[in-house]
Amino acid sequence: MNVPFRVTNCSIERTLDIVGEKWTFLVLREAFSGVRRFADMQANTGAPRQVLSARLARLVDEGLLRKEPYREPGQRQRDEYRLTEKGRDLYPLLVALMHWGDKYLTGDHGPPVLLTHRDCGAPIGLRFHCSDGHDVAGPREVTPVPGGGAELRSA
Repeated sequence: MNVPFRVTNCSIERTLDIVGEKWTFLVLREAFSGVRRFADMQANTGAPRQVLSARLARLVDEGLLRKEPYREPGQRQRDEYRLTEKGRDLYPLLVALMHWGDKYLTGDHGPPVLLTHRDCGAPIGLRFHCSDGHDVAGPREVTPVPGGGAELRSA
């Protein structure tokens, strides 16, 4: 992307500071699949205990997950992790990464997971469109312009 200006407060960079790490994406994948408990997340991701604990704490601190206490009979109180609105808003990003991987990294047998619409069963797809409803095929149809929050620096 050849932008005719440079910003010092890039939204992509700030987002990656929070979620730009493998284990974080895998934790979010599990949360989007309805997994809420530490042990289940650890079993499903294979994340080392300390790594998973640190990623969950960061996602809670950043407001993407919230903790809800629960207690199994005869056990100590523990926390479940539930997505917040801020966390749920990352879903299209994870689906886009999944679709890219399905297109370029899947073997001969096809994707390991297919996403379908719960109501009708049709496959889920992502598409870009402008606020007037026009489809946008890719970056060649987009023009970056400074937004109100742009802190510009010289190129």
